[in-house]
Amino acid sequence: MQVALKKSLMIFLCAVSPLAAQAADATDEQLIEHAVRDYIESQHQVDPARMERSLDPQLAKRTYWQKADGSEFVMNTDFDTMVKVARNYNKDGTKFPAQPRVGIKILDIDQRVATVKLTADEWIDYMHLYKNQSGTWKIVNVLWQYHDTARQVSKK
Repeated sequence: MQVALKKSLMIFLCAVSPLAAQAADATDEQLIEHAVRDYIESQHQVDPARMERSLDPQLAKRTYWQKADGSEFVMNTDFDTMVKVARNYNKDGTKFPAQPRVGIKILDIDQRVATVKLTADEWIDYMHLYKNQSGTWKIVNVLWQYHDTARQVSKK
C-alpha cells in the first residue's frame, strides 16, 4: 500500500509540475507587462513615480540619431532623464492621442531575464528586463526608434 501511494504521488507531481511552471510563467508575464505599462503610461499620465518603479537605476536607453551635419551617433538616455520625461513631456496633455496605442509583446522569458517589444503611437522600444531578488521586474535596457525613421535627425 505504501509503495502504491508513493507511486501515485510521484505520478501526480509529474503531472502537476508543468502546470505549476505555467502558473509561475503567467505571473511573470503579468509582472513584466505591468513594468512595461508603468514605463509607457507614466509618460501618458505624467506620473514620474510609475517611471521610477519600472526602471533599474542603471537604465541604458539608446537610439541611433543623425546630427544636422549628417553624421550619425548613438544617443543615450538614462534613468534620471526618463523620470524627467515622465514628469514633463506630456504636461500639457497634447503629446499622445486620447486612446494611446500600447502594444506589448513579450518575446522571451528565461528565468530572471526577459525581452519585450513595446509598440507605441510614434515609436517602438525593444526592452530587456530582469527580475530582482524581491521578484520585481525592472527595465534595464531599451533600444528604440520612431516608426518614421526620418524623424531621427537633429534640426540644428
